[in-house]
Amino acid sequence: MLTLSLFIIPLISGLILLNIKSKSLAGSISILASFVQIAVFVYALSVFKDNSALLVFDKPWLSDFAIRFHLGIDGLSLVMVGLTVVLVSLIVLAIRNLNYENIPKMLGLILLTEAALIGVFSAKDIFLFYFFFELALVPVYLIANFWGGESSSKITFKMLIYTVFGSLFMLISFVLLYMRGQSADIESIKVTVSLLPNAIKHILFWGLLLAFSIKMPIFPFHTWLPDAYSKSPTPATMLLSGLLSKMGVYGLIRILLPFAPQGIELYGEIIIVLAVVGLVYGSIIAIKQNEIKRLIAYSSFAHMGLMAGAVLTLSITGLQGAIFQMVAHGFNAVGLFYIAKIIFDKTGSRNLTQLGGMTQSAPVLTVIFMVVLLGSVALPLTNGFVGEFLMLKAVFDFNHVIGIAAGLSVIFGAVYMLRFFQKTMFGPSNEQTSSITDIGMKELIVLVPIVIIILITGVFPNLILDISSSLVNSLGLLNK
Repeated sequence: MLTLSLFIIPLISGLILLNIKSKSLAGSISILASFVQIAVFVYALSVFKDNSALLVFDKPWLSDFAIRFHLGIDGLSLVMVGLTVVLVSLIVLAIRNLNYENIPKMLGLILLTEAALIGVFSAKDIFLFYFFFELALVPVYLIANFWGGESSSKITFKMLIYTVFGSLFMLISFVLLYMRGQSADIESIKVTVSLLPNAIKHILFWGLLLAFSIKMPIFPFHTWLPDAYSKSPTPATMLLSGLLSKMGVYGLIRILLPFAPQGIELYGEIIIVLAVVGLVYGSIIAIKQNEIKRLIAYSSFAHMGLMAGAVLTLSITGLQGAIFQMVAHGFNAVGLFYIAKIIFDKTGSRNLTQLGGMTQSAPVLTVIFMVVLLGSVALPLTNGFVGEFLMLKAVFDFNHVIGIAAGLSVIFGAVYMLRFFQKTMFGPSNEQTSSITDIGMKELIVLVPIVIIILITGVFPNLILDISSSLVNSLGLLNK
């Protein structure tokens, strides 16, 4: 029942908020719901090893078709649900203090997104997984469309079409599996897959890969991402980069690896090459960006490429690195986009050529920005180092040439992030930056927890790796 509670709390709270007009009441309800979510998750974490039955909810859904509303939490799900619960709480705290109209409805849509994400990360039925996979995008699309910038309707519609189109191939693959095995249970389908003809196994691989590749995205399915990130309002961008993109990596681990192992063995190297091409390409494009949100968008695209490549190495090191990096990148990306929003609110600009010298008026923001930046460039003893080291080792062990190319991302990442920091914080101030004020308590409430998590998980990575190891070690298809 704990898993159901984690799903129901944001679902009901979100629906209530959609019908509230009072900003203060909506803020109180959203924060209360977030704190209750954290409390329930902490309890779920405490019973994970000793009483895992409490983390399963299984009831008939479409009985005539043997489709069940089956939710459950294992090591991988626990990590991803925890990421979702904590990040959404921080996003809610941030949104309450931002200058958007109709905040109650925005908060409601954010909590509905949380409910759908928890459904994705805990679904044990393929059609339930597909339902939540599609549902998670709807409230984010509405946020981006209604509160977005110029031409937001056209850009968000492109994002919706891309992701829905990719998911149709996943649905076709699921229907094919269901018709062969007469079961929608993920564990049962793992047995069905081994009995399928090779031709069908190849269809499954490409269908599932396309859906997850677009959602992350990886090269060359990334064209929707820069505009969607730069034109969407900060809440939508936080959700897209911090959480929704992780559904693609999660799908690779949860669905693609056990359902299409032969396809990965045959074509995995090709996809890893494409992922690394995207990693290098995204990093180079990020170096050339002057618009802050587009810079962070290409940075996120590059990170997702490395995660995908590490997963497809079929190694324990690669999977553990990708899982850890999903958490690390989630917090780093949300922190960077929130800092970008703060800079814009204080200066009225996101253009690096129009900024500079902010450290003279905002030393606290400078220090926090530096910590988040160091996590993003994978400095040792920060969260970014652990995942990136494991992933690069996995790719290098898989193929030395590809690994060396992937390692260029460390250099490029340092270049574009330090350039971002130098162009905003250092140098001479101007009319836009000379009179700004430093951040206060309302920003620190969001940024300080992110800084603490960046440092704690960087120093004590086993807090996450020990939880995910139970699932990773159980995947018998791993060859390293």
